[in-house]
Formats: sequence, C-alpha cells, structure tokens
Amino acid sequence: MFLKKNYINLFNLTVSQIIRKRITFSAPAALYHHRVYDMEKKPDHSVFITTKIDEEAKKILKDANFDVHEWTAPEPIPKNNLIRELEGKDALFCTLNDKVDDEVLSKVGTKLKVIATMSVGYDHLSLKDIKTRNIKIGYTPGILTEATAELTLALLLATSRRLFEANNAVKNGEWHAWAPYWMCGPGIKGSTIGIVGLGRIGQQVARLIKPFNPKSIIFYSRSLKEVQSKILNLVQVDFETLLKDSDFIILTCALTDETKNLFNDKAFSKMKKNAVFINTSRGGIVDQGALVKALKSNLIFGAGLDVMTPEPLPLNHELLQLKNCVILPHIGSAAIQTRQEMAKITVQNIIAAIKDEPMPSELIVDC
Repeated sequence: MFLKKNYINLFNLTVSQIIRKRITFSAPAALYHHRVYDMEKKPDHSVFITTKIDEEAKKILKDANFDVHEWTAPEPIPKNNLIRELEGKDALFCTLNDKVDDEVLSKVGTKLKVIATMSVGYDHLSLKDIKTRNIKIGYTPGILTEATAELTLALLLATSRRLFEANNAVKNGEWHAWAPYWMCGPGIKGSTIGIVGLGRIGQQVARLIKPFNPKSIIFYSRSLKEVQSKILNLVQVDFETLLKDSDFIILTCALTDETKNLFNDKAFSKMKKNAVFINTSRGGIVDQGALVKALKSNLIFGAGLDVMTPEPLPLNHELLQLKNCVILPHIGSAAIQTRQEMAKITVQNIIAAIKDEPMPSELIVDC
C-alpha cells in the first residue's frame, strides 16, 4: 500500500515539479529494501546488508535461519536510512562506504551484536564506540592480498608507461607516426622501488615486481621487519631515504593517526623528479592539495591512485584534469573470486559472532 501511494503521488507531479523539488526517490526507501526470507520458517536472527551481494553469500545466511534485509540501491545508503533499517537487527553487514559512528549506534537500540565489514580497512568504523557497546567486529584481511597487489602493479605500469594518455591520444587523432620519444615513460628495470608499509599487500607487491628486474626494493615501516626483508631480499630504510632514493613509491600502509597526510608538500619536495607515485591503500594518507601541486609543477613524473578523498571525486576535481594522473574507482580487490570470498567470510563472521563461536576474522579492538 505504501509503494502504491507513493507511485500515485509521483504520477500526480509534473516534470517541472519533480525537477524543482529535486526528488531523488530516497523517501520511499522500501524501493531499495529487499527482504530475503523463507516465510515458512520463523528466523532466529536478523541482519541488514548495506549493499547488493551475491546469492551464495545470502544463501549462507538464509540457511543459518537469518532474516536478511538488503539495501539494493546503486548509491551508498544514507545515514538516516541506515539507522532506520538497523533498528532491531542483530547484525550489520557493511562496506567502506558506511560510516558507523556513535550517532548511528546510539539510535539503533541495544540488540546489535556484530558489525562485519566486507573490507580489510576499518577506518569507517568508530572502534571506541563499538567496543563500548560490546559489539563484535569482523573484517576480511588476507583475502584481497593477491587481487590488490595485481591491481597495484597494473596501476604502476599504466601510470609510468602512460597507457591511458596514449589511448586517449589515439582516439583524439594525435597519433600521426612513430616517434622516438613520444609517450615515453620510466621503466622498472634497473630502478629503485620504494614500498611504504610491508604488510601482506606490500610483500605481495614486492614479489610481483621482482621479475621486472628492479635494481633494488626498499621499504619503510614503523616496525622492524627483519624476517620479511630477509626472505624477500628487501632493504628497510627510513622515510627520508625512501623519498630521496625511490624511482617508484608505492603506498600499501594502513590509514592511522600517524600516516594521515604522510605525503604532504614536504614529502613530495624530497622525491625525484622522475618519481612515479602509486596509492592503493587509503586516500587520507595523501594531502591531495600537495599532490596536485607536485603534479602540476612536474615536481614528480606522475601519480596513479585507486583511492582518494572523497570517493568518488567530484568531476571537476583538479586531479581528474591532469594528464599525468591516473584515477581508478577503488577497484583494488575487484577480482570476481576475491569479492565473492570477501562476502562469504563476512557472512561467516556474522554467523559465528551470533552463535558466540570463534569468528573467521575478528578484529580485536584495543582502544
């Protein structure tokens, strides 16, 4: 009846009224709320999923006798809708798009037992507020290591060898004949690779890039990584040395208070003029204003970004206007098998938490 009434109201509006009122269809939220539920069996628990996921993952929840509610709009769920949908639910399946803070938690009641994010990052979660309420947290580390490392290498090659710029030149009729130095960029062979953060993804990036025969791979990490550096034949250096010596700088570290805006005007000024800068970790690690200045003034050769702030970038953002900057829409883990496995682990985290069993990947919060 609710949907019918809203449709009638819309039909009674003229096109000009719709435009003038800027109707976004967010009011009839039920349009984007899908319920996956076996009506013949009363569910034991309920879960709200903030995005569309594959049927196999939903079936795992259904087989565990969960009442499954899913947000199906292509855009991230607005905060007011999230609060409304989460009321009375036992579990939340969320993504990096969903900010879960004190405002959300204070308005959804006390029934919520677990928040499982389909991501390895968790800076969208207010850990202190979640811990205060004794809510368990699940995440998906390790699963996306290979996919993200592959994308990192692909982005590095696309940026350094100017693949998108060259492709656009062909489409725009700029390719007139072969020329010795047209569309040239720095190669990996004989170069120094600098990796910031040597976790799972950083280590896998090092493995993938070795066959390209760089002269050396150095890395910066806040903690000592003797075992990893020995196994992979890497050299740990301080941050200043990495900036000064690297031909390629690759960010694979987490976003923390210490790494926020780590790459600023000062950092870019110390990099080589032929340096290629790659970020597949978190946008907040980079001062984007400083990066824009470095690219526009040719302080560095180029940048490849799979993450930025905000996401998505406004279409008029300066980074999107620069030829020496390659922008991807946060697709680091976007291999089909990887995303399916991430969804599967996320629902398994939820089920285990509700059953008070060990979670496959629980985030232990120490606030």
